Order: sequence, then C-alpha cells, then structure tokens
Amino acid sequence: MITTDSLTDYVRKALPDAKVSVTDRTGTMDHFSIRVVSDLFKGKNLLDRHRLIYNALDEPMKDGRIHALEIKAETTDGG
Repeated sequence: MITTDSLTDYVRKALPDAKVSVTDRTGTMDHFSIRVVSDLFKGKNLLDRHRLIYNALDEPMKDGRIHALEIKAETTDGG
C-alpha cells in the first residue's frame, strides 16, 4: 500500500515542476489514476512522457505497492 502523497513525492523528485493529482481508483491504495502536468514533457511524445512517470515510480511499481496505474501526462499549455 502507498499513499497518494508518497506517489506525488516520487513524481516530483523526477519532475520538480510537476503538478500532480492522484486518485485511488478502487479504495485499496494500489490502483491509481495519476495526472501529471509538467513543462518537461514539451517536445516529448506520449510514450516518452509515460516512461518518465514510470521511471519515477519504478520502486513502488516493482515492489507491488502500485498494482495498476492510469496516466495522463500533459504540458502546462495543454499539450
């Protein structure tokens, strides 16, 4: 189990300018929906944006604290 605050901290370590919102999708604290807004995504395609987020969350993904993750990755200008 992992908290939404911990998930936010993991992402902000990798993407310091990120605005992060996390939703626990099932109430079990292991299925999440995450929305990350960062200018570090500019010029990157969707796959590369998702890779940045998965890399940031590598530890809790590998140890099973995150079972499922839905990602939305956007730039501040909506891109």
